[in-house]
Amino acid sequence: MAKRQWTILVVPPGNEGTRTYHVTERMRRYALTGVIVAGALVASSFATLFSPSATPAARRLASENGRLRGQLSQIDRRLAALDDTLASLGQRDQQIRLMAGLSADTASATIPDNPASGRGMATASLGGLGKPFAGRLGFGSHPDIDGLILRATELSASFHAVSDTLARNFERMANTPSIMPTTGWLSSQFSLSRFHPILHENRAHEGIDLQAPMGAPIIAPAAGRVMSVGHEAGFGNTFEVDHGNGIVTRFAHCSRIVVRVGQMVTRGELMATVGNTGLATGPHLHYEVHVNGKAVDPLKFVLPGKIAD
Repeated sequence: MAKRQWTILVVPPGNEGTRTYHVTERMRRYALTGVIVAGALVASSFATLFSPSATPAARRLASENGRLRGQLSQIDRRLAALDDTLASLGQRDQQIRLMAGLSADTASATIPDNPASGRGMATASLGGLGKPFAGRLGFGSHPDIDGLILRATELSASFHAVSDTLARNFERMANTPSIMPTTGWLSSQFSLSRFHPILHENRAHEGIDLQAPMGAPIIAPAAGRVMSVGHEAGFGNTFEVDHGNGIVTRFAHCSRIVVRVGQMVTRGELMATVGNTGLATGPHLHYEVHVNGKAVDPLKFVLPGKIAD
């Protein structure tokens, strides 16, 4: 059988000098093998040229990208932990606000646009912060960092409001005459009309009388400032304490007064001793409470269990 061969004619322009080439089956196979090998070499060269480790610069860039991906992953985890912490603080904030007598809706709290200056109050309201954070930075989207900052600022403003409210409540309670100034027997109560045992006439009794031994201590029923000390007809040795919020207490018939005008006193501090100066049938303390200039029953201020025997 004759060997297969191929004839290739090369015809130049003008049909001059036509050339003829004969290609055998073996030559065709060699040529095809050479083309395949050359293609493989070219492909390998391109793969090597454009691989991350092709050059030192490319290797450094690949290493830096790997490091940045690790940092972004850590940031994502920390942001997720911060979101959980803020959620927990939000729940605790609602409980504390209820204890302070404030609305439990933190989102309705006013927040300063500039927390440092405290000016430019604005109202903030937040929805949920989507989860999980993982991978969002690496894929070109961003977690709600502004929302986290706003939520933290909102909680800070709420805590300030709670702190201020609790401080005011504490100050108000500290300045409220809620304990009896001495221990003794309640011999006469507050009355708009009472028969006076010495003057023998009906007249208002703008306080209460507590019978106690001579020299028994008279303590401050609340924090305040001594506003007057002196001797008054009928009341004997008398002094008054201003507790703020329009509340003034008055103590009469004292045997000795140890405080002076302008002195600040705290609840339970010794101020005087029981006596019978002025119009008195025996040693006792006459105790009055005035609110905005009007006498009120002191027993309305005394906490349960704090009434004298």
